[in-house]
Order: sequence, then structure tokens, then C-alpha cells
Amino acid sequence: MTLDFDEFTLCASTADLDVEPAARDAGADAIEFRFDLAVDPLAALDAYDGDLPILATNRVDWEGGDAADDAARLDALETAVEHDAVGAVDVELNALLDGDTAADHDAARVVDAARGNHASVVVSYHDFDRTPFRQDMRGFLGNALEHGDVGKLAVTAEDHTDAVDLLTVTHEYDLEGKSVATMAMGEAGRHTRAVAPVYGSKIGYAPVDPADATAAGQYDVATLRRLVDDLR
Repeated sequence: MTLDFDEFTLCASTADLDVEPAARDAGADAIEFRFDLAVDPLAALDAYDGDLPILATNRVDWEGGDAADDAARLDALETAVEHDAVGAVDVELNALLDGDTAADHDAARVVDAARGNHASVVVSYHDFDRTPFRQDMRGFLGNALEHGDVGKLAVTAEDHTDAVDLLTVTHEYDLEGKSVATMAMGEAGRHTRAVAPVYGSKIGYAPVDPADATAAGQYDVATLRRLVDDLR
């Protein structure tokens, strides 16, 4: 299934592919399947017969996920992109940077596998402590876009100034015709999940059930769908 992110794509974030019908009914365009939170993700993927395309994510522990930093994490993603339902894969920017200890297992092989299977690549960077300066956010997204089709940046906002900075950077990249996905975590930045698509953010993430949120400040799918559609 194709996931090109030319337009805004609302992903239902989940560790359980059985929620696909509910996600579709709530307005999701795709499923972000969190391998790191699932019991047997490859078996679940093999059994998947849903209509929504999948963005495969196996978030490593040093970037807020539950996956260990070992070769098996990347092996699973390489296998995932061979599945017809997987239209995209997420790889952390810090797992791709040359010379970084996080790149010990060669995350670039996942990117290569995705290209070979016509899947898009989302390269992500998360800051759980703060919102970096605008020039630094531009740098993270620029580096991500050197490796992937979409640069994803999730930061932590302490106030509305942080949110404005993030939206400004998002808009600048959109004006350049480049695909980015941005959001600010935490209560001060929660509204950016609905507003960032107005400024060009290409991906939104939300749980079907609010109790299953995978990041701070997420709306549920139905709420985010309604907010984004009303604002755009």
C-alpha cells in the first residue's frame, strides 16, 4: 500500500493491528504500528488484512521507545518493509548519523530496504526536554531530509513561544516544498498537533482510544481528525 505523504496523513498509533476497523471509522488515513510496544509484531503483520496502509515504527529506548538498541530491532524493520501493507518506515535520525554510537548496527540498511520495496522513509528526531532554537530545529529537519522522504521533529514545549517557533520552522520548510512532520509534546504544545498541519506538517499521530496514547499531549484519532479538518 502506498504512503507518500504528499498530503496530510493521520496515523492511528497502536501496538494492536486489530484496532484498524475502529481507526478507519474514526478517520485515520494509516496505522503507525509500534513494533516496540507489540508482543509479536511480525506475526501480527503477517496476519494483517486491514485496508489502511502501515507506517512501521520500532522506537529505540534512547528515543522514548521500548526497543533495545540491537541489531534485532533493525532486522524487524527490514522484514516489515517487505510486507505489502507497509507503505513507510520510521528510522531515528541519530541511528543514521555517521560516527554516532547509535549507528553501530547500520540503520541505513533499513532505509535501503525500504527504497527497494517502494516504501517511504520517515526520519525522526525527538527532544523530550525542551524546544531547541529555531536554527537547531531547521538543522535537525534538514539532516533528516537528507536521509528520508519526510523529516519528523517532536519537541517539548514549555510555553506558546516554543509552539510558535516550531510552527514557524514547519511553515518555512513547507514553503520550500519539503515534507516535514512536526509536533510539540506536553500541554503547552498540545494544540500544535491540530495546528501544525495548517502550516504544512504532513503527518499526525493519535491513538484510537485516548487511554492508549503513545506520546504526551496526543488527541484521539476522531478528535484530531475533526480539528484538522475544521482548521484546514
